[in-house]
Amino acid sequence: MTELPENYIKVLDKGYVGKVDQLGTDITPARAARTSFKKSPESYTQEQNERLVKYLITKKEMACFRHNAITFEIKMPLMIARQLWKYVVGSSFTEDQLGWNENSRRYITDENEYYIPNKFEWRTAPENKKQGSGPPMNKHDGEYWANELEKHYSQGEGMYNAAMNDGAAPELARLFLGAYGLYVTCVWTASLNSLFHVLEERLDSHAQYEIQLYAKAIRDIVKETFPVSFDAWDDIKNYDEDEEED
Repeated sequence: MTELPENYIKVLDKGYVGKVDQLGTDITPARAARTSFKKSPESYTQEQNERLVKYLITKKEMACFRHNAITFEIKMPLMIARQLWKYVVGSSFTEDQLGWNENSRRYITDENEYYIPNKFEWRTAPENKKQGSGPPMNKHDGEYWANELEKHYSQGEGMYNAAMNDGAAPELARLFLGAYGLYVTCVWTASLNSLFHVLEERLDSHAQYEIQLYAKAIRDIVKETFPVSFDAWDDIKNYDEDEEED
């Protein structure tokens, strides 16, 4: 992988999460909330505005956080992209607060890159079928399946190239590619309200390991971009988790 731009975080072997743009600042939710009373955040101290932001999150008044957004560029295996995609099409709470554009192999013949877990990353099936995976495989089995997966990708790649050389349309030739491990790149815009929901679900220890890594990268960017809002959300989230454990 070439050197990543500033504000980009490497994830897995060839993936990354990068911040492209942002909308709003930590004062934006306070501005939205004070509009109800025709008040401006400039009429208040920074401490008062930050206190209001924390109050809004504590009371779960999240509509004001739809005015903040981050645009990411994310390169990830298709299996991870489809898990993030569910927040675009399947969550009614977002009210169209998410935008997503992805490179299309109907039109381009991009370089094919695949996610290959190393020998220490292969996991066994869990005893509890409600979980996605169990303890790690031994390194010898992990190495074997990593090599087999690489052979599988290579075979599909050869058939993809053969079909293309025979004049097949890219949108059909792509069927030979190992889809779930194939890296795709997207530009994704999400409101801060939506991102808190994504992080709450995908930072959870029950989420698939690989998407946890992407969620951690997204978390770090959210924290750097909107530190007051993030810290308030993180505090209440940890408080809620402590209550559940009790």
